Amino acid sequence: MAQKYDVIVIGAGHAGIEAGLASARRGAKTLMLTINLDNIAFMPCNPSVGGPAKGIVVREIDALGGQMAKTIDKTHIQMRMLNTGKGPAVRALRAQADKVLYQQEMKKVIEDEENLDIMQGMVDDLIIEDDVIKGVRTNIGTEYWAEAVNYYYRYFLTW
Repeated sequence: MAQKYDVIVIGAGHAGIEAGLASARRGAKTLMLTINLDNIAFMPCNPSVGGPAKGIVVREIDALGGQMAKTIDKTHIQMRMLNTGKGPAVRALRAQADKVLYQQEMKKVIEDEENLDIMQGMVDDLIIEDDVIKGVRTNIGTEYWAEAVNYYYRYFLTW
């Protein structure tokens, strides 16, 4: 039997985590699907958060109640201001994370979040009925259904 959710988020990297937490924190029954539960919030070889470009995104996510900035504040090993020899418009704060601590802290946050279920699975197919996405099917045939996908699918088709 297929499980029903309000929102399904595919992936548990930076974007997937923020999307899943935002949805769950607003009361939507949310499912986060990831290929490997051990790799939730896994950071690449350069574990920096911030800088001239990404710093703007991090501040915007933080202003909207996101988690990335809170987690980097708890797990950074170094933080410095970049471009201090230039004008104030190009200065940017960048933090280097302890990769292991960041991943552990972020995983704890999402595991403790109400309304957020985390499942391991690889999405193999979208379930579409009458040109509307109704859910997803994993590579082992498990189906998850969500109403919220319908809105986004129709919205993007109108562009």
